[in-house]
Amino acid sequence: MAKIASAFVSRLVIIIPYAWLLFFFLIPFFIVFRISLSQTAVAMPPYTPVFDLAGGLSGILEGMREFSLDNYIWLTEDVLYFNAYVSSLVIAAISTFLTLLIGYPIAYGMAQAPRSIRPTLLMLVILPFWTSFLIRVYAWIAILKPEGLLNQFLITIGVIDQPLIILNTNWAIYIGIVYSYLPFMVLPIYSALEKMDQTLTEAAQDLGCTPITAFWRVTFPLSLAGVVAGCLLVFIPAVGEFVIPDLLGGSETLMIGKTLWNEFNANRDWPVSSAVATILLLILVLPIVYFQNVQAKADSEGK
Repeated sequence: MAKIASAFVSRLVIIIPYAWLLFFFLIPFFIVFRISLSQTAVAMPPYTPVFDLAGGLSGILEGMREFSLDNYIWLTEDVLYFNAYVSSLVIAAISTFLTLLIGYPIAYGMAQAPRSIRPTLLMLVILPFWTSFLIRVYAWIAILKPEGLLNQFLITIGVIDQPLIILNTNWAIYIGIVYSYLPFMVLPIYSALEKMDQTLTEAAQDLGCTPITAFWRVTFPLSLAGVVAGCLLVFIPAVGEFVIPDLLGGSETLMIGKTLWNEFNANRDWPVSSAVATILLLILVLPIVYFQNVQAKADSEGK
């Protein structure tokens, strides 16, 4: 009985993550994908066909015959969606790069700090999560607007004569994304640096490396896994970000999150918006899967 119970527990540990992915990722994805193959209708829900399970297998097959790729073809014909995808990827890439430039020194300083104060520094990094995300974004409006705190401070110390126009520009979006997602960059990098054997850097310096050379040839390569994890944790949500571009960006700001929101709520075009969401998911997931396969292959060859 003990062996049976142990085998059941070991299998349950494996089954639970797959069940989680099935119910909260795969099933919702297939629902969205099915809607993307449907047609817009003035009804509730606002698309056809809607399967009636009472019709049995024949009713389901009849409904599947109404599926089409018209929505995906429509996306290729309208330049708005292409520009929204490209703009979202560019803004997310720049924001991720800026977050890395700011987050890596913070994580490195935390890893080099005395162990007694590391928990305090870690708490300070995650402290913003204790406040509502929406409130924090609204706070940046008060800081960045022409009569806001930032412009008042710069005018007071004599740096500028006229208020800077930052709000409702892409710069405001970069500031909002970097501030909001900075902990997601710092924590994985800190985790990688904190586990690193510091004697490796000392050995490199003993062999003639300068501190900068030792950092680039020893420290940074060993922290690369944390860098990649942090970049993915920032880049993926930044691509589909809606709140920050809507509140801090201007009317000309074009990101796929805002486009998706307009299609769902303003236009009530669920099939087209589902097609937009499906393509966005594929754009994000496929490179990640490819990277994981390449990484797994490299690890196996290294062994």
